[in-house]
Amino acid sequence: MNPLRKSFEPRQAAFDDVTGRAAADRNSYWSPLVVSKATIDAEIQRLAELPKPANGRRESLIVHPMAPANAPGLAPGIQVKLSVLKPGESTAAFRHNATEVNFNIEGEGEVTVGDKTIRHRRYDVWNHPSFTPYVHRNTGKSLLARLTYSNVPLLQSMNVYLPEDVRADSDAVHVEQEEAHAADPARQSPFGMIPIGSDGGMLMPYETLINPTPAVSPTLHFPWQVVKGELDKLEALGSRYVGRRLYMMYNPLTTRFNGITPNFFATMTIRPPGIVDRPHRHVSAAINYYFKGRGFSNVAGNRYEWSEGDLMLSAPGWAVHNHASYDEQVYELTVQDQPLNIYMESLLWQEDMKLPAKLLGSSAGFDTNRAEVAA
Repeated sequence: MNPLRKSFEPRQAAFDDVTGRAAADRNSYWSPLVVSKATIDAEIQRLAELPKPANGRRESLIVHPMAPANAPGLAPGIQVKLSVLKPGESTAAFRHNATEVNFNIEGEGEVTVGDKTIRHRRYDVWNHPSFTPYVHRNTGKSLLARLTYSNVPLLQSMNVYLPEDVRADSDAVHVEQEEAHAADPARQSPFGMIPIGSDGGMLMPYETLINPTPAVSPTLHFPWQVVKGELDKLEALGSRYVGRRLYMMYNPLTTRFNGITPNFFATMTIRPPGIVDRPHRHVSAAINYYFKGRGFSNVAGNRYEWSEGDLMLSAPGWAVHNHASYDEQVYELTVQDQPLNIYMESLLWQEDMKLPAKLLGSSAGFDTNRAEVAA
């Protein structure tokens, strides 16, 4: 059977007459939830006791009960996957057209992404660019467990998610052929870019459309011990500081869209004992992993308790929320789909509930009083 051929049922488009109808908020807000450390630990042990599969990947998706069957995520556009490797084990090479944020929650290991190998320990963070083969290995003497955050559900909702197992040489580049194509005048537009009007609009020829300027998408490693040293300096700002004590792990590829991948930012936060954030909200969804300390979150008037080792969908899109620590220091990793929303010009953010929301990335954002406090 020809894999390029597909059978389609005859379909007919329909008109939905919305004449004079006010624009409606049809959002179905996913409820916040906490996945406890005990639940995660039990699943790690269950995966470890399974026979090793042919591809080496012992994995479970952590799925919200409101997720559609064709796009199982913990948030509408965010998949969270738990992966386990026993000592000495490795996975088969794999790639997909999704980007990833990986987070080591137990053990030590290494990952080879393309031609780069990263050795990682507990609470290290690293990213994976799209469609680049990778292999995970457990180089330690105990179980290796990690969480992977990806934009797979978004691609599945678009029906364009393309995963594949690959050979190590599958991406060999034929440089000579590419150079020959570049020098072939039949493959170049004789007209180039054509300005239209006086506002900067242009006509782009097909030859440029299908050959955009490449941008190197690097694999970046953020070792926890290095990040922790910088975070600990933020605790000294004291209770007068009105911002959140965090650092985003920045990938320069994302430019002004502020991410570790074009889809996600990943931040590490320190919360001193007894700190209560101001309520705020944003269009981007947030998933927190608390790996030290205890506290609670208020989300749209509902209180959720969390403690060390818990994973939480803490901010469904546009729900008012804030977080607080109890009597001990808290560390957490937060993943949000903020960069994607900035690029789409959809990132409404309300930092102070007494003031209007702003469209971040398209207008001036917010200030904190860090300079005043740190002076």
